[in-house]
Amino acid sequence: MTTFLSRFGRGTMLGGAAVCAVVIGLLLWWLLPLGNAQPRGTVVFSTGVRSGVYEKYGELLKHAVDRDLPGVRMELRASEGSQENVARVATGKADFTIAAADAVEKYREDNGKGAGSLRGCARLYDDYLQLVVAESSGIHKVTDLRGKRVAVGQVGSGVRLIADRLLTTAGLDPEHDITPVGIGIDKMNEQLRLGKIDAFFWSGGLPTVSVRELSETFPVRFVPLGDLVDALRH
Repeated sequence: MTTFLSRFGRGTMLGGAAVCAVVIGLLLWWLLPLGNAQPRGTVVFSTGVRSGVYEKYGELLKHAVDRDLPGVRMELRASEGSQENVARVATGKADFTIAAADAVEKYREDNGKGAGSLRGCARLYDDYLQLVVAESSGIHKVTDLRGKRVAVGQVGSGVRLIADRLLTTAGLDPEHDITPVGIGIDKMNEQLRLGKIDAFFWSGGLPTVSVRELSETFPVRFVPLGDLVDALRH
């Protein structure tokens, strides 16, 4: 974890209203010059893929800003996920975002443009990596993914980053031992249902609405990942 994120950590679930309150406070601090009681301006918030948790948080935040800060226009911009979000803020293409700590850490380790200007504002919730397969699938552990079509997230997403790390930890080459499919959660459900992929990784807060909705109409199960946790930490 990066130094500037260490005081927030990676966990703790906050309700939508609480998160909005935290970020609105930050927006006020950022937008409100001393002596000016009416903040005005445009704030660009980089969210994530459709149906993802980041998009939902962005929508909740925009609703709260529209209600409580009438002089502020919040613009939501969809993205491929955490890695793209971090790059946007670091390079001035967005003012605020939500991103996995791993994605921020990687951007700084890679000496990405503007990395030194990034600051952690608040810790929002735990991020959970999930590996989803059809209930009838013969995939019961990560190594069973060898030779399979696996949705690993879009190139700029946080799930792509952690999925590649997990596959490597399990002894699989993410590019050659599986057939990687670069799609987001907005397409993963349908692709699994139609049999066009054999499994998909998703990383996000709970509940993951799209996975829950898929389970209501199509039998799925989660592949256990716990045996790789200790190795990932090292």
